[in-house]
Amino acid sequence: MELKEIFEQVQAAGRDLAMMEPEKVNEVLLAVADEAVRQTEFILVENAKDLARMDEADPKYDRLKLTEERIEAIAADMRKVAALPSPLGRVLKHHVLPNGLELTRVSVPFGVIGIIYEARPNVSFDVFSLCMKSGNACVLKGGSDADASNRAIVKVVHEVLERYGINPHVVELLPATREATAEMLHANGYIDLIIPRGSSNLINFVRANATIPVIETGAGICHAYFDEYADLEKGTAIVNNAKTRRVSVCNALDCLVFHAGRLADLPAVCEPLQEHRVVIYADVPAFAALKATYPEKLLKPATPESFGTEFLSYTMAIKTVFSLEEALEHIRLNSSKHSECIITENEQVADQFLRRVDAACVYANAPTSFTDGAQFGLGAEIGISTQKLHARGPMALEEITSYKWIIKGNGQVRK
Repeated sequence: MELKEIFEQVQAAGRDLAMMEPEKVNEVLLAVADEAVRQTEFILVENAKDLARMDEADPKYDRLKLTEERIEAIAADMRKVAALPSPLGRVLKHHVLPNGLELTRVSVPFGVIGIIYEARPNVSFDVFSLCMKSGNACVLKGGSDADASNRAIVKVVHEVLERYGINPHVVELLPATREATAEMLHANGYIDLIIPRGSSNLINFVRANATIPVIETGAGICHAYFDEYADLEKGTAIVNNAKTRRVSVCNALDCLVFHAGRLADLPAVCEPLQEHRVVIYADVPAFAALKATYPEKLLKPATPESFGTEFLSYTMAIKTVFSLEEALEHIRLNSSKHSECIITENEQVADQFLRRVDAACVYANAPTSFTDGAQFGLGAEIGISTQKLHARGPMALEEITSYKWIIKGNGQVRK
């Protein structure tokens, strides 16, 4: 089947989906969640085929890997999406003009959303649930690394859709080829919005080549600034959690910005990182502060390339600064505008940081690991937008709807 035919089928199915009653949508989402758990063994067998082709040392391995616990968590997120209010038909604005015309702005689906992603099979479930709930059909374009996993997931979804008499073309998975990517990026008239999820290389490629509107879910180069007024116990826990909770995700810490006046505390802050064998690229002052306590094999001198890098591994850079201004400037030059945090007990300093840092999510005394749609109470996410047009931060139901104006008159004509 030619891809154009698939696009046409998805578009037609999407028109029917937008008219579906919210109660039925929720019932289907709950059924898919249950079926995912019931077919865990099948999904894991297919996932194992993908894992067998990837080096365990590859940073993408953890993202690719599914487990019983992760499938349970994915199903739980789908149930949360089902429990959320429908984002469709919301009255966003309403007023009556002096001539009697009644204007109402209401939320509507985009129509067809295309998602291009790499070794992240959980995205297949997340995107389906959010698109289904918001009345959008979706075209999935996964990478070859996760093709067996993605096909298993879409098979499970299609089985449930057919059981409920719903056109399965509301979600389609394209071949994992570059040709399919190229055709998808030029599917004008069929796909209304493209959202890439993955490396900066993928996102840059999509942005440069798509002729369809794109919402960027950019790379996460995340910083934590340990201020001169930071609490040592809080700061140590925040840095450790942000760096080691899960290193292959976009909200993981990449660079610890440390105030020079607190360098005596740097060994204590970094001590828990040794357990995870975190490699540290430290600038000259930080290197000197850590040399006597941090394992020699794990401590390396920083180079210019150490900063502004998304490591996606047990690796972190440390930059020493002498003021809030210097910290802000370092973040400005190296941030991907994803998530940034400050650790401080000084409310004025925290307020300055929160107001001046240009990022989708800015934290005070909490780790960047919280940047997640489910953690934000959104049920799940379709990506973390790092741009400013339309959506920013975790994108969930509200962010994947548009709106239209409905105008009611009684014979008025314009002079």
